[in-house]
Amino acid sequence: QVQLVESGGGLVQAGGSLRLSCAASGRTFSSYSMGWFRQAPGKEREFVAGIGRSGGITYYTDPVKGRFTISRDNAKNTVYLQMNSLKPEDTAVYYCAAAYRGSVYLSLNSCDYWGQGTQVTVSS
Repeated sequence: QVQLVESGGGLVQAGGSLRLSCAASGRTFSSYSMGWFRQAPGKEREFVAGIGRSGGITYYTDPVKGRFTISRDNAKNTVYLQMNSLKPEDTAVYYCAAAYRGSVYLSLNSCDYWGQGTQVTVSS
C-alpha cells in the first residue's frame, strides 16, 4: 500500500512558477514509476509528466514540454514537478500517481495509487 500526499499548489500570475511535491509512504518507492496528471473544470483528467523508477527517463505531454520538469528523490520518497512560465490554461487540480514497475508512459488505467490533488490556479 502506498499513500501519496501532494503539496505546493497555489495561485500564481501568468509567467510565474510553482513547484509541486508528492511525498510517498512505504519502503518500495523506487519500485514505482511516478507521474503527474491534471484535471481542469469540466474536463477529463490528463497526463502531464512521468518519470521512471531510477529517475533517468522522463516523458511529457506536448503542452508542457520545455516549461515543466519532473524529478524524484528516492532517498526522500518524493517526486517533484517544477512548473515554469505558467499559463492560465495550466489551471487545474494536479494529481500525483504511482505505477508499480510501470513505464514513464503512464495512463489513467496504469496507475495503482493516486494522491488527493492540489489546486494550481494561474491568473492572466
